[in-house]
Amino acid sequence: MSRILVFGGARSGKSSYAEKLALQSGKRVVYIATAQAGDEEMQARIALHRQQRPANWITVEQNLALADAIRQHATPHTLVLVDCLTVWLSNLLFSEQRDYPEVGKLNPPDSFSQQRAQFLQVLQEVTSDVVLVSNEVGMGIVPQGAVSRWFVDEAGRLNQAVAAACDRVFLVAAGLPLALKG
Repeated sequence: MSRILVFGGARSGKSSYAEKLALQSGKRVVYIATAQAGDEEMQARIALHRQQRPANWITVEQNLALADAIRQHATPHTLVLVDCLTVWLSNLLFSEQRDYPEVGKLNPPDSFSQQRAQFLQVLQEVTSDVVLVSNEVGMGIVPQGAVSRWFVDEAGRLNQAVAAACDRVFLVAAGLPLALKG
C-alpha cells in the first residue's frame, strides 16, 4: 500500500501526472471527484476531466464526506485517486453558506475539524493505494482579504499534514514532476 500526494499550481499538470500514476499501478481505479458544478465554467472543467478519464475507472462524486468515500472504496486491489483536496477544503470551509468578514478572525463550520480529522485518520488506515491531488496556493503574495488568507493558510496546513502521512510526494510545475519525498 502506498500513499502519494501530487500537488502544484493551477494547470501545472498535477492531475495528469496523478492519473498517469494510477494507470501505471495496474489496479482497479476509483476516482473520487470533489468538485461541484456550481457554474458553467466549473461544469465545463468537470466535463473535460470526465472525458479524459479511462472509461473503466469508477467515478465517485463526493464533495464533503471524503473519509467515508475513501473508506468505502479502499481495497488491497484498488487504487483510490482523489482530485482534489483544495476543492474539498473549499467545500468544507464554505459549506454553511454564511457571510465572512474581510477583516478579523474567521471560524470554520462545525463540521470542518471533524471531516478533516476523519480524512487524515482514514489516510493512515486504508489498505489500498491512494493518490491525492492538491493545489499549492501559498507560493505567491499574501492575499489581501481575511477569507483568502484563511483559505491559503488552511490549504497549506492540509498539504503539510497530508505530505507527512504520504510515502511519496511530488510537486508538479510545467508538467514536470519533482520528487520531494520517497
